[in-house]
Amino acid sequence: MLKSIKQILQGILMIIKNGIIITWGTPNQILTGFGILIQQGTIQDIRPIAELVRLFPEEPLFDAGGQLIMPGNICGHTHFYGAFARGMATAGAPPKQFCEILQKLWWGLDKSLTHEDVYYSAVVCLIDAIRHGTTCLFDHHASPSAIEGSLEQIAIAVEQSGLRASLCYEVTDRDGEEKSEQGIRENVNYINYIKQSKPAQGRLHAMFGLHASFTVSQRTLEKCRSVVPDEVGFHFHLAEDLIDQFDSLDLYGERITERFYKAGILGKNSIAAHGVHIDPVEMELLAETSTWVTHQPRSNMNNAVGVAAVESMARMGVRVCIGNDGFSNAMWEEWKTAYLLQKIYHRDPRRMNGNELINMAVYNNSKLATHMFGKTIGRIEIGAAADLIIVDYHPFTPLDENNLAWHILFGFHESMITTTMVNGRFLMKNRELLTLDEEKITSVARNRAPIIWQRYKNQFKKEVGN
Repeated sequence: MLKSIKQILQGILMIIKNGIIITWGTPNQILTGFGILIQQGTIQDIRPIAELVRLFPEEPLFDAGGQLIMPGNICGHTHFYGAFARGMATAGAPPKQFCEILQKLWWGLDKSLTHEDVYYSAVVCLIDAIRHGTTCLFDHHASPSAIEGSLEQIAIAVEQSGLRASLCYEVTDRDGEEKSEQGIRENVNYINYIKQSKPAQGRLHAMFGLHASFTVSQRTLEKCRSVVPDEVGFHFHLAEDLIDQFDSLDLYGERITERFYKAGILGKNSIAAHGVHIDPVEMELLAETSTWVTHQPRSNMNNAVGVAAVESMARMGVRVCIGNDGFSNAMWEEWKTAYLLQKIYHRDPRRMNGNELINMAVYNNSKLATHMFGKTIGRIEIGAAADLIIVDYHPFTPLDENNLAWHILFGFHESMITTTMVNGRFLMKNRELLTLDEEKITSVARNRAPIIWQRYKNQFKKEVGN
């Protein structure tokens, strides 16, 4: 059967050879001398390379050059809208606590974004993800001055990039009832668009976004639940700071997880980000409902909100994953921070064993993506999506299934990623971006940034009244 030149160039049909394959299967395997057959975006076969070439002699070959071949990394919670905060000084005196950080930085920045800004904020993050080997991301968006159609702008950027992403809009009452209603409509419209259109070859997914308990009234919470189909999950912040719990206790007489449980927000299709300040009863509810929890250690440290008890959550059966909360999409940096943070916080080097970390960052992230997108993601196995990265790592000590976690923690670096692929399509090959014009996009973003920063400053002056 003849194959089109376009398919061959895009890498939809190929055999990858001459690489060391890390499967992240159960059990994990490190395979040498094997090849991977990819057809129509899916891993169709894995076997010794000589046998594979003999069985499929017409397939084009891609030489991995002796590098590692791995599943792409997954980010369980991020904020594309925050990209233009890089290098931006906050207005006024430095914020002293979490609510001031929101008010002085994020709630001013998100109000400063136009639809075009939303697109460029997303696309620069997607370039960062491709460069750093993150192939699947769960985004949580906010742009109060440009709500309607904002998810479409992000979806366009995702389609152009070739990456895989789940999108939602952050519903909140902090800007009034009209904006809250617009946020609800934006989520519903995007959910319907994904359901009806199935765009981007299955690389786009929809959730319903909520900001956090302390900015969502009971009326809004109940309305959100009433308009969301049962099969669609919620993506929200959970007890990132103590103020969130204090607010829930003061207004509703119960802790956030209990409040959300009674409202029908928890469940196997929902993501609760952070969970820094939850108690054992809340952990039980999260485990009982199979709600996903994402850990963002770099952000938690930066905001000085505390350290999530992710080891305890995992022992209680909570499905803990790893996200980045809008930090760079260099996910190995997030893994390393998660590994070290528990040790220094508890002053015990035995905390956060490397294999515990891998269970969160690799296996649970893979289960999250697989569940949401309906296709095996995050593993190299027959039938899985061909979302792969190639890593130029050549250790001077032995590397095997038993010590791989510590090679990643103490040896891997994102600069070693040379090739990124999603659905069998090269997005970056030998460090050259193929789907996005990085130079042009960066230039436009750089020109837009001062305008956005000035809007942010004007917004701050307006709200503080001077």
